[in-house]
Amino acid sequence: MPDSLTTDNPSMRVFDQYESNVRAYCRSFPTVFESARGHLLTDQAGRRYIDFFAGAGALNYGHNPPPMKRALIDYLTRDGITHSLDMATSAKAAFIETFQSVILQPRNMDHKLLFPGPTGTNSVESALKLARKVTGRSGIISFTNAFHGMTLGALAVTGNAFKRGGAGVGLSDGTVMPYDGYFGEDDDTLNWLATMLDDQGSGVDLPAAVIVETIQGEGGLAAARFDWLKNLETLCGDRGMLLIVDDVQAGCGRTGPFFSFEPAGINPDIICLSKSISGYGLPMAVTLVRPEHDVFDPGEHNGTFRGHNPAFITATCALDHWRDGALAGGTHKRAGIIAEALNRMAQSCPELKPEVRGRGLMQGLALDGDGLAEQVSHEAFRRGVILETSGPASEVAKIMPPLTIPLEALSDGLGRVAEAVDTVAMNARSAHARVA
Repeated sequence: MPDSLTTDNPSMRVFDQYESNVRAYCRSFPTVFESARGHLLTDQAGRRYIDFFAGAGALNYGHNPPPMKRALIDYLTRDGITHSLDMATSAKAAFIETFQSVILQPRNMDHKLLFPGPTGTNSVESALKLARKVTGRSGIISFTNAFHGMTLGALAVTGNAFKRGGAGVGLSDGTVMPYDGYFGEDDDTLNWLATMLDDQGSGVDLPAAVIVETIQGEGGLAAARFDWLKNLETLCGDRGMLLIVDDVQAGCGRTGPFFSFEPAGINPDIICLSKSISGYGLPMAVTLVRPEHDVFDPGEHNGTFRGHNPAFITATCALDHWRDGALAGGTHKRAGIIAEALNRMAQSCPELKPEVRGRGLMQGLALDGDGLAEQVSHEAFRRGVILETSGPASEVAKIMPPLTIPLEALSDGLGRVAEAVDTVAMNARSAHARVA
């Protein structure tokens, strides 16, 4: 968004004057937020906004969910450990035991829990390092339009040219292959990958691992087909490559099941989790590693904040949502409502060549035109909805509410987004008429 959107608002001037130019989201949503609860954000003026952003997927259970807040306040009040590096604490033990019993064991998964630094990119970095140590190879294969984080190793397997350019140095040991559907639905891109790996003249060395998102959250909401993911797992196994699934944004129930890859019936070697794993928006990340790949020596991968105990407290509480199938069922129902609404929006503006993308509560509308999705985001904000964009050219208006959003609020927000799309389409028609 242009700087004028913030500088015209007096309450934003302190950020314009003193905060680094690298700030981004506050340009899209130019107001000062004061409080939040559930699916609503409230600014200093008392205006409420329906949150279709959910902290970029870090708030799957909404803002300040009461059970987690009570557990956190109780823990802090009794002087529970806040910082512990990777020392043993009761908070960590409770999380590990609950994660094992509620998530891993029912899915017949025996992965070990590795706690890296507390962000998604930390989880990715630990996964890449581990894969290289396991295999003795350095290369990593990633996919077009992928996004895996902003540190150097994660950027090396990220497709976005703008983000890669911010590294300021060469990014090495990454090879990009076409994601599912990159050349259209009729072209199986795994044939390209297999050919390049098997052809001794291709120049592509056998890598340590392949890293993939089942849905490209920041890359435009392309969703891989389940059979493509299954075939990718087979391809990796046949060639001795580890399969890393980056489930940082699509995991923790965002698509329905806890892991986004469950419907594909695969069992990745390494799984990256962050964002909503803490349940409360507190920094936390977990890298899940199959036991045979748990080869780091003690301290070989570490970090000062890999023992964030307040996050363990809320994360353990959040797992209560997964003791039955209620949350997943509710997500499936809400996903159908979103898909139906997006298809109606697409039908209303055929001249924008709209395309509905995504899966679960991670869907969006791709629009064919520079800045159109950003205009939808701006118009939605004017109508009291927080909605971000996705894709290499920010071409997708992205719907990503909390999984727990009430149905009435979801319908209300979708109605406001539809109004925003109609406004952008009308403006585009008017501009085309003036040119003609």
